[in-house]
Amino acid sequence: MASAAGSSNVMLAIHEKKTTPTDLYRPLRLYIASAYSEREAAAADDDLSVVRDLRAAVEQPSLPDPSSLEQRRDALLAYARALALVEPRFPISPDRAHVHSLTFTWHDAFKGNKKCALASIHLEKAAVLFNLGAVYSQIALAADRSTDVGIRTACGAFQSAAGAFAWLKECGVAAKAVAAGATTVDVTPECAGMLEKLMLAQAQECFFEKVIAGGKPPALCSKVARQVGIFYEEAYAALSAPPLSQHFDKSWVSHVQLKAAQFYADACYRYSLDLHEKEEIAEEIACLKIGMSALADAKKAARGVAAQLLDSVNKLESNMKTNLERAMKENDRVYLMRVPAAGSLGALPAASLVKPTSLAEVLDASKERLFSSLVPDGSMKALSKYTEMVDDIIRTQAEKLQQASEITRVRLKEMDLPDSILSLEGNITLPLDLKEDVEAVQISGGPAGLESELQQLRDLRRVNQELLVQTEELLQKEANEDAQFRTQFGSRWTRPQSSTLTKNIQDRLNLFAANLKKAADSDSLIERGVNENYPLMSILDKRPIESALPSISRPIMSLDGNEDAIVGALKQSLRQLESLGAQRAGLEDMLKEMKRKDDILPKLMAGVGSHDDLFKKEIAKYDSICAEIADNIVAQEQLLLQIQAQNEQFAAVFNLEDYKASRERCYKQIAAAIAKYREIKKNINEGLNFYVTLQEAIGKIKQQCSDFIMTRNIQCREMIEDVQRKLAGFNFSSSSHSSVQRNASVPPDQSSPSPPPHAQPPYAAPPGGDSRPGYSQPEPRPAYSQPYPPTYGAPPQQPPYGAPHPGQYHQPPHQPPPSHDYGQPAYPGWRGPYYNAHQPQPQQPGPYPQPPYNAPGAYPPHQSNYYRPQ
Repeated sequence: MASAAGSSNVMLAIHEKKTTPTDLYRPLRLYIASAYSEREAAAADDDLSVVRDLRAAVEQPSLPDPSSLEQRRDALLAYARALALVEPRFPISPDRAHVHSLTFTWHDAFKGNKKCALASIHLEKAAVLFNLGAVYSQIALAADRSTDVGIRTACGAFQSAAGAFAWLKECGVAAKAVAAGATTVDVTPECAGMLEKLMLAQAQECFFEKVIAGGKPPALCSKVARQVGIFYEEAYAALSAPPLSQHFDKSWVSHVQLKAAQFYADACYRYSLDLHEKEEIAEEIACLKIGMSALADAKKAARGVAAQLLDSVNKLESNMKTNLERAMKENDRVYLMRVPAAGSLGALPAASLVKPTSLAEVLDASKERLFSSLVPDGSMKALSKYTEMVDDIIRTQAEKLQQASEITRVRLKEMDLPDSILSLEGNITLPLDLKEDVEAVQISGGPAGLESELQQLRDLRRVNQELLVQTEELLQKEANEDAQFRTQFGSRWTRPQSSTLTKNIQDRLNLFAANLKKAADSDSLIERGVNENYPLMSILDKRPIESALPSISRPIMSLDGNEDAIVGALKQSLRQLESLGAQRAGLEDMLKEMKRKDDILPKLMAGVGSHDDLFKKEIAKYDSICAEIADNIVAQEQLLLQIQAQNEQFAAVFNLEDYKASRERCYKQIAAAIAKYREIKKNINEGLNFYVTLQEAIGKIKQQCSDFIMTRNIQCREMIEDVQRKLAGFNFSSSSHSSVQRNASVPPDQSSPSPPPHAQPPYAAPPGGDSRPGYSQPEPRPAYSQPYPPTYGAPPQQPPYGAPHPGQYHQPPHQPPPSHDYGQPAYPGWRGPYYNAHQPQPQQPGPYPQPPYNAPGAYPPHQSNYYRPQ
């Protein structure tokens, strides 16, 4: 037995059993030659050599470093698989003389001076499985549990060790070894069971260390600690009973005993922390006293345990004592509660997080090819036939069990059980799909959160309105300044009027303004819908939602006072039905387990009697389970009839029909509230998307206006200079020139318009024209022969609100504007009833199409609820 300290506690590992060298090659070869032929023996030479080498590897002592331990584990697994193939082919047992001069010798792992020498394959298999569990425990002990990786490694290895000892016990290997004459205690079923519990205790302890390090709630830590203590208690109980009571060192037994008490006390300590948070001070005091008492008793009996374990126990005891003193003072001064007796407290809850790892896969030898030629063909065919018989029995019985379970489920649902009983007790549940919909609504904010989203609509509408006003003010300012210079210079001011050039932009701004007005009307409809439907939707804000459901109430007047008896009888029948269901599950597992253990190959190969007689005898093993299944199904049918009668009485006394009707109405109300909430939520989201998209579109128009005004300012300055040069040719007086200069000069940072001295678009020249901007030509130009190109305001040939491409806004003069209006929104909802809440808009004249808001689109009235009258 080895021990080592982890992150906080000492844990134990098992030493391997020692053996003496054994030659498998010669005895097995002699058997093949005598039972089959020399030719078969020669053909099996390679397989015999493999088995001999595997046995030799197992005979070597293991080294303590982790890599050597893993190699040792792999060698034991390989040899165990080989033994699984040797067992059915070679009758190695004391009562069979087919394999001569083959004896296995193994020493007791806990008392090395005791050993067993036996010609039994069962002793060999038991010893190998024992050593496999021991190696797994050593791998766990070598892991550094102060790290996450180390603690996972240790926990997994301890569960694998438990799986090895469980396999030794449950698969009958230990029992067969004892029956064959194995005299060492370490391979008995009792010892294997004890070691399984010990390994599970230490695996659960790894989880305890992890939850403590992770700062998990005290209630969870208490459950994990309690299960650690339970495993240790079970191990200690086995150590205290024959044949183990006199076999182990006292210090080691004390270690297990003290560990059991430590984790029981730790569970009490963690549970008391949770009680303290709930201000249940009296129960906290009682819980701490119980834990401290158990710890004190165990310390008195502890002899020879590790000092680190004692330190850990003493630290726990000190913490409990401190908390107990604090709780007693608080109770004496504040709470004044009566401390309950220890016997009145219930058992501490436990949570098992570990289980023995199944070794079925790693020990499965079905894919191994050792000695495959030694199995007679007739035996394999007979085995296949028997397997088909067993499969047919299991399939037939499994269908009966599943059919019985389905009948139970349907009948109970028809009677609304056990939901009606749960409702009477206050445990009301909502259908899963409806509950998921409610939770989704609550996660998204629920009806109470709609006001904040309505406020977002208002804010976005205000921002769009302000942005639109700012854009119109820019154009108006430029037009006013152009008019001022036109008045001042008269006929000399020859550039086109601003209103002519900005007509298309102004038209789209008017469209946006109209859209905003319609959007405001639609927002009002949404707000009215929220206000009108909030009483319906408010049920979705209840947490938990089950609090809104009706419950079954007791009758106001009772004639004979037998309501409790009716409910009690029905609940008792339901418990019996549940027990029958659990029994069916157990019977199905028993069938599968019986098949897994049902290996008749050795009997087939022995060739004793006919195969049919053997099959009849072996298949009879399943008769008892089949009879139990039939009895279970009959008992269930009788119980269902009894439950139906009891439920009719229950329904009459508690007016169950009215409750069901009320519950269905509540379900429909919740479903209607969900539908209305989703409808309003969808409309709000469409509105938010609309405002965001419109804001982007207005922003682009505003940028166009800024670019237009900048170009007009440059043109303005050039035209002023041109006019001034012409005026200078008439020899105006300096005073008159000064007056004109004062009145006509525009600082460069003002937004005065300045037309270009040519008809070229401001950003791109017409095809074949001069690529230089018109305002950079130094020589004066004659009066305009055509109006300013109407390309400003013309929409680009691209999807609405799409990013413009360079030059896309600048078409040659007189080119007709495209039929795509820039004021069209970028999401399909614009073409639906969003802006058609009241009446359609008239067709607009001119080269541009009407606003798209009246055209049919992706949101027809039967598909989109956005901004429909609520």
